Amino acid sequence: MSLLEAEGLEAFYGGSQALFGASLRIEEGETLALMGRNGMGKTTTIRAVMGLNPPRRGRVSFGGRDLQGLSAPQRARLGLGLVPEGRRCFPNLTVRENLLVAARPEGWSLARVEALFPRLGERREQMAATLSGGEQQMLAIGRALTTGPRLLILDEATEGLAPLVRQDIWTAIRSLKAEGLAILAVDKTLSEILGAADRCVILERGATVFEGPPEAVTPEIQKRWLGL
Repeated sequence: MSLLEAEGLEAFYGGSQALFGASLRIEEGETLALMGRNGMGKTTTIRAVMGLNPPRRGRVSFGGRDLQGLSAPQRARLGLGLVPEGRRCFPNLTVRENLLVAARPEGWSLARVEALFPRLGERREQMAATLSGGEQQMLAIGRALTTGPRLLILDEATEGLAPLVRQDIWTAIRSLKAEGLAILAVDKTLSEILGAADRCVILERGATVFEGPPEAVTPEIQKRWLGL
């Protein structure tokens, strides 16, 4: 039984259909790269999995439990931890307050988050609004970890960040992977995401068109489905 299974998802924004049968699965401890060109349904798939944009058709299960009818907070309590695109830290709270606001007893402690991201420890009492983009991304990941996720979902984990900061984020992701945390990652840095992934799923116009190991994402596949 897979940790997460999403089958045949069809989702809409108003009258416009965005997903046309998207499917993916993630095993315990596995890192899955969700790939595709801009506008192909990656974020919508994540929103469907999280219950933020429930699919009209299809099925999502987590740990063997059907998630139909469960809200996003209920899904989070089951162990789905989302780091959304755009970070969405609470700007008028300190780093420490951001980390504690959603913390759960089974989640990561403040000390453990700061060990993963030492910069957050250095800026513990600093307002989130004053952090750099990379520091805010670290904070968003740390906040998700304090909820104790079984699956960490990263939507554009390094978008818009400087190369050195991207390296820090990917180092942290590889560390989480080594600890056995299951990860679903969306990112535009192809070399990094392929280097971290166990399997890849590619979406095209809201449908799954490829599933396989990173080494199967050949230049031909990249050109056909990723526009590279």
